[in-house]
Amino acid sequence: MTTATTASLRVPSGGRSVIQRIDARWYSASLLTTFLVLGQWRFQILGDSYVPWACALGTAILTELALGKLVAGRWVNLLSAYISGNSVAILLKPAGAILWPFVLCAFLSIASKYVLAWRGKHLWNPTNFGICAVLVLASSRVSILSHQWGNELWTVAILWCLGGLTVVRAKVWHLPLAWLAAFVAFAALRAQVIDGGRFLSELAPITGPMYTMFMFFMVTDPKTIVRGKGLQIAIAVLIAAVECAIRLMAEWDLLRADSALAVAPPMYALFLVGAPVLALQLWLDPPKPAAPR
Repeated sequence: MTTATTASLRVPSGGRSVIQRIDARWYSASLLTTFLVLGQWRFQILGDSYVPWACALGTAILTELALGKLVAGRWVNLLSAYISGNSVAILLKPAGAILWPFVLCAFLSIASKYVLAWRGKHLWNPTNFGICAVLVLASSRVSILSHQWGNELWTVAILWCLGGLTVVRAKVWHLPLAWLAAFVAFAALRAQVIDGGRFLSELAPITGPMYTMFMFFMVTDPKTIVRGKGLQIAIAVLIAAVECAIRLMAEWDLLRADSALAVAPPMYALFLVGAPVLALQLWLDPPKPAAPR
């Protein structure tokens, strides 16, 4: 067999391997599914009933189908709805057995893609917007998954390995690395300025479910990040800085411990930084129309 023939078996038409031809969103969906299965198997993160999960995922899919047909005039790919619906089911923790927060959050997440869009791009990561909105609207009834994840390092290792594969495939690996490096640096800073602060205590949240999902699903969302690798890295560091500021404000009693910002610092850091910066770039430097194929 010639070298050319061997290469043709490895690389299909178009010069890309089979792995490169797979939509990057499938990797995100696979990572999220692993997150869901491991979390429920080991820690019951969905609780005793699958009804909240069905409500969140079902609402996300139906909203995507309806708005896609109404706004875009076609049936759209449902991978985004799958990711958002499952993320809402995992992260949102309402008091008692109420279901409406799952429905509302999933609806707001998907609807934000169509309503809060400008010049062909939606401004907020859908799940980030939905979670932040519901935490503000119902802060007394809704919280977010945090310490319920446990501390088994092998679980974190599996998710981080799959997350690394996902961001490399999506070509956004520099974003979680930049954010993680900044988070570690700011954790060291907080340990110095907080009375009795300890570096490992300030670093510990990075292994939790909210920060893991944030790092691999939200700060890396290709649809809502600015253009330019250098600017992307700068914004990731800025998001980490705002997250640090929110945590310090809560530590120094400038924020109530049960306030929405104190409950989910990274979510609100992205919410407050990401969309305004993206909107500013779209205003100053509108994207060029795609060349016809």
